Amino acid sequence: MEQVVLQVSGLKCGGCVTAVREALEAVAGVAEVEVSLEAGEAVVSGSPLSRQALVAAVTTAGYGAE
Repeated sequence: MEQVVLQVSGLKCGGCVTAVREALEAVAGVAEVEVSLEAGEAVVSGSPLSRQALVAAVTTAGYGAE
């Protein structure tokens, strides 16, 4: 299983964490998502994973990702 770590900007509360987690869970190939408000990052596990698709999902949800 692959693992991708994304730095996520714009996380301000638990609702933001939930929105980013749900956006990432909707991407094909994603098996597990952990989003940390404190670290400002999302760790995504699954196979196969497209970093571009993950970044697009976070951006569409209204947050920054790299």
